[in-house]
Amino acid sequence: MRGLVSRRSQGPAAALLTICALISGCTYAIGESAADPVPTPVMQKAAPVMMVVGDSFTVGSGPVPAWGSYASETARLLRWQPVIAGAGGTGYVNRGRVGRNFQESFEAELAWRPAPDLVVLSGGHNDRRWTTLKVRQAASSLLWAVRGRWPETRIVMLGPLWMGKPPPKAFAVRDALAEVAEREGVHFVDPMRRRWTGHVLPDGVHPTAAGHRELARWLAEKLKS
Repeated sequence: MRGLVSRRSQGPAAALLTICALISGCTYAIGESAADPVPTPVMQKAAPVMMVVGDSFTVGSGPVPAWGSYASETARLLRWQPVIAGAGGTGYVNRGRVGRNFQESFEAELAWRPAPDLVVLSGGHNDRRWTTLKVRQAASSLLWAVRGRWPETRIVMLGPLWMGKPPPKAFAVRDALAEVAEREGVHFVDPMRRRWTGHVLPDGVHPTAAGHRELARWLAEKLKS
């Protein structure tokens, strides 16, 4: 019949496409090329990376695991990716039971990684038994190490965390760290400017899971600003 094309007149290529469509479920129509470009899926932008060096407040303690600490919760609120380093009992100077201070934790756990978007140096609680001179020297050394490794990465220093009333020596450590931050042009965030009560573990030192969430909401707002 006129106006209709017989299967015989379609040629081998058209016949092959017809068979493909019937048997293998090909989705392109007759006349289209199998080599036509496939739409590229939209790639989501990678979440910013926030690295945190700290002590037991940062890595979690007691019933609070690392993924429930204020550091992880802060990253979660900001929709960032956390990478947490450090150990309980450590500080800028103090090595604790693990036998390393903050700079040694940084070098062992973080320095070999690709550059993050932000590094938070959090602590000083365990440095109260050391002289402020030692604390300043150790904090400066760590800052120089971070900058030397990642010159473009932003750095924030978070002062000592105290859930109760801080002893006088804690304020001396806080002031020493704030002095280093100012001298080095680093933003300093001071948790001791407010009281953290009501969410403390039975040890009287560390925050509960609710306390970590409260700290995280506060820190997330500070980092946003």
